[in-house]
Amino acid sequence: MKNIQLFFLSVTFSFLISCNKNETKQITNSKEYQAYLQTDENSNLQSAKAEYNFWNQKLEANPSQYPYYSKLASANSQIFQLTGDIHQLKEAEKNLVAANKKTNYNSAGYLRSLAKNYISQHRFQEALELLTKAEILGENLQQTNYMLVDVNLELGNLVQVEHYLTKVKNNNDFDYLIRLSKYNDHLGNLENAIIYLEKALKIAEASKNKDLMQWNYTNLADYYGHAGRIKDSYNSYLKALAINPNNSYAKKGIAWIVYSYERNPTEALIILETVINENATPDYHLLKAEILAFMGNDQEKEKQIKLYLSKVADKNYGAMYAKYNVLLFADDKNTVLKALEIAKEEVIARPTAQSYDLLAWSYYKSGNSKKAIEITEKYVIGKTFEPEVLLHTAYILKANNQKIAANKIIKDLLKSTYELGPLSENELKSI
Repeated sequence: MKNIQLFFLSVTFSFLISCNKNETKQITNSKEYQAYLQTDENSNLQSAKAEYNFWNQKLEANPSQYPYYSKLASANSQIFQLTGDIHQLKEAEKNLVAANKKTNYNSAGYLRSLAKNYISQHRFQEALELLTKAEILGENLQQTNYMLVDVNLELGNLVQVEHYLTKVKNNNDFDYLIRLSKYNDHLGNLENAIIYLEKALKIAEASKNKDLMQWNYTNLADYYGHAGRIKDSYNSYLKALAINPNNSYAKKGIAWIVYSYERNPTEALIILETVINENATPDYHLLKAEILAFMGNDQEKEKQIKLYLSKVADKNYGAMYAKYNVLLFADDKNTVLKALEIAKEEVIARPTAQSYDLLAWSYYKSGNSKKAIEITEKYVIGKTFEPEVLLHTAYILKANNQKIAANKIIKDLLKSTYELGPLSENELKSI
């Protein structure tokens, strides 16, 4: 059985190996992205704030008009996406709860909106409960089914994912294609995931919907990066920035290419600094810390980790950064038990292969390799193909004297270090 599982893993690497077939060469051009690093005004943010103020004034004048709560929540959500301000996401939740209370939780539309908010907060079980209610109500059922695909995929309920994908099947529909793409990516079928997302992009471009196009370009850029198509990845991020010069995610993507592929950490930090200045998302500090570690600047690295920890100490984040916290705490013997505690909670809330990997990794780092391999063999191997998870698996296999299996994974990962980052190369050789 183990041999079959490891064969499955090796097949998956066929999509990753291409990353290093050619020698690293210059992909990016600072002249192409420089203008996006010097934006003076975020017009989208100003528009979202104006929208919020408009509906807030309307609500103050007419407190009984509960639809205004939904309008306010929409503006809150947009501001959160643009700035990373967690308080905006929580304010959106507050407004959506108010709208649902006013309608006695009998509006499928309001239930879906609140479920979407909970998904953003990684409160997947609660989102599923709301969507199940919306499904029973039946109003605009197609939209509910789309979201049931989303939340079940996040929870690892693949049978349910397939069930709802069948319900919404339409190869000419943008919403169906992007979910089919995500599902194929989850299964390790990266080539198909790209094909479906490219088909969705054609629909988005034909509709000239800038929001859909921007979302599609950044997601396609991620997939291209996973497949070793670095130039295509870079160009897709640029296309997203051409639509929205303040797209922090696209800038982060370019910073990663400059750092991981071109091995230019100094330039990557310059790009990342502009991202941190315009967006409060905590994990940007962890990426900066990684780049600083690669440069040997441990003092500045620790400063960035402290900045990350100071941000996620805000209880409004809930479990949104559970993964990052586990990985960070597991690396320190003084906090490894805290990592284990968080990982256990994550498995209960979200019993996916990735969550079980966090639990196995925490046990491994705490010195319990036997428990780690037990979890890995039962819940992880053959069920996810993320390079970071495979790296953990290699460590755990090696610690349990399964050296041949571990070395096979290490050998394959060495051919595809782009996703893991430059620091992983020496780490892989030292396992």
